[in-house]
Amino acid sequence: MDEETSFLVLLVDDLDDTRAMYAEYLLRSGYRVVQAADGARALTLARDLLPDVVVMDMALPVLDGWAAVRRLKSDPQTGVIPVVALTGYTAASHVRRAREAGCDAFLSKPCLPSALLAIVRDLLAPARRSGARS
Repeated sequence: MDEETSFLVLLVDDLDDTRAMYAEYLLRSGYRVVQAADGARALTLARDLLPDVVVMDMALPVLDGWAAVRRLKSDPQTGVIPVVALTGYTAASHVRRAREAGCDAFLSKPCLPSALLAIVRDLLAPARRSGARS
């Protein structure tokens, strides 16, 4: 089995088709994936499951991605989880705002699933080297 198999990705996007596409690619690449359609559900899942990485859209219902990331990063339990902003917002101000919220990486949608996979692998490289697993 692939070395990524034990890593859990929390994929957060309000569009079912977007979540399905990226989730399928991550699953086929050996990751476990849990999904949320809004920022509030993402916070609950992150606290309950402590995923290895969160992929977060910024335009979300209930609680937007910026607020969700700020809350994740301010919580001692979830603050160390790397977060990838995956969003249709592409202006430099949006990138800066995502970084200020606490995002560790930024990708503009649409992007190829392979680009997301590369970022996830980069963010998880230290955990792979140390042998950490969920």
